[in-house]
Amino acid sequence: MSEGSRVLESKLPDVGTTIFTIMSQLAEDCGALNLSQGFPDFQPPAGLLDRVTHYLTTGRNQYAPMAGVMALREAIARDLARRHGLARDPGTEITVTSGATEALFCAVQAIVRPGDEVIVFDPAYDAYDPAVRLAGGQPVHVPLVAPDFALDWAQLEDRLSSKTRLVVINSPNNPTGRVLGMADLDRLAALLRAYRCWVLSDEVYEHIVFDGARHMTVLAHPELAARSFAVYSFGKTYHATGWKVGYCVAPPELTQELRRVHQFVTFATTTPLQHALADYLAEHPEHGGQLPELYRRKRDEFRALLAASRFTLLPTQGTYFQLADYSALSALPDVAFARWLAQHHRVAVIPVSAFYKKPPQATLVRFCFAKESRTLEEAARRVCAA
Repeated sequence: MSEGSRVLESKLPDVGTTIFTIMSQLAEDCGALNLSQGFPDFQPPAGLLDRVTHYLTTGRNQYAPMAGVMALREAIARDLARRHGLARDPGTEITVTSGATEALFCAVQAIVRPGDEVIVFDPAYDAYDPAVRLAGGQPVHVPLVAPDFALDWAQLEDRLSSKTRLVVINSPNNPTGRVLGMADLDRLAALLRAYRCWVLSDEVYEHIVFDGARHMTVLAHPELAARSFAVYSFGKTYHATGWKVGYCVAPPELTQELRRVHQFVTFATTTPLQHALADYLAEHPEHGGQLPELYRRKRDEFRALLAASRFTLLPTQGTYFQLADYSALSALPDVAFARWLAQHHRVAVIPVSAFYKKPPQATLVRFCFAKESRTLEEAARRVCAA
């Protein structure tokens, strides 16, 4: 090595390309139906697309305000008041971000310091852990209790300490579909009373809950709301994941810290999309309320289509994901099985081990059923032949 040369030491040496990118690329390479990455194969509402076109062609194409277009923040505030009876100041408590993942990242960077510990419940969305480590924090992974993936309260109590800076929760949960109830939030609040820590609540699937259940937001729990960032996704709500528009709701002091980071990550989110979403949210407040039935039908349709397969389907209370046990079909590890299914039967899924720091011995994969009926029918035909 010559004098003056440098060795690049990665901040994330154990992180490669995400499994979502890998499986989506494999689906493309194999001509497989992509039921791996979580996106619908149907269009956003026509009226919303019309509003986007309107703003693209009427001069709304320059930088938006850093915190988000005020009309959109005001529409979000009205929506929170209508659905949850909450009063949130669009000026000081609501921030529009370039997708929910950016909001999650900025919240972690805003609050976590070197040496802090952050509780993460596995299986978990894979963006949490790297964000914590990039902030200098130490992720503390607490496994949910299979087979129903309930919170392990005893283990959470054991892992909380004076070093705990943040607890990350996700409901409805990706990938399990587990939904937290008010009793869960009450118990979490009771456990956290002795600690000076905050909560990051990932609620991007808030509208997609089934069988009469209701989404319980931390914002409606006074004790937790005072110490929480709550993160949402317009992409999930309006079938437009590629737009990457989300938002974060938090008390003023937390919002101020989040914005200090946000302004140096993306500064502002796409302007015409924000104006279009503001109009559509104001004109069609009923849209979110229609999603539980839409996705319940798709869930039930997909489960019925797979009844003849050798997969065992786990219950799902929310999200547009379905976990399936393939142990009657194969003894392969889940990553190898997912590759085999894509290559030999042309259906792409996500191995659930990707959502764990230390994966258990399990034979589970995740399907996305946010697809047109013809896609689900063809995927089922191929899977049932496996």
